[in-house]
Amino acid sequence: MIRPLTPEDAPALTAVWRRAVEATHDFLTPKAIDDIEKDVAAWLSSGDPGLWAFEEGGRPVAFLGLSGDELAALFVDPALHRAGVGRQLVDHAVERGARRLSVNQANPGALAFYERMGFHAVGRAETDDAGRPYPLILMALSSQDRP
Repeated sequence: MIRPLTPEDAPALTAVWRRAVEATHDFLTPKAIDDIEKDVAAWLSSGDPGLWAFEEGGRPVAFLGLSGDELAALFVDPALHRAGVGRQLVDHAVERGARRLSVNQANPGALAFYERMGFHAVGRAETDDAGRPYPLILMALSSQDRP
């Protein structure tokens, strides 16, 4: 079930974020993960109406963040990778107007996933949104690309 994320979900979803990052972002050092985690926890606690949780068995196991037409974040517990949770969240985001996203260049699994979802590379940024030295691939979706 996809539902609006509440600040009470923040501890569980911060832990999901960390497990997902540790499983997929091997370019980040443990210190970098610790530093970024503080920002993620604050965002998840903020009450941002663009945050959505995926709940399974009565507990949140994945989340997405929307900002205008941007899919700003998507993290799924690694135990549920390849189980269709990410696809459901992307579909939810697209239904709400998401047409663009950015993905870490050093995360080829995520890049391939978004390509399967109908997004294609349209540009590149040398740093992430916070100015950290992690290059991004900028991606966009057009209606004729959607599978």
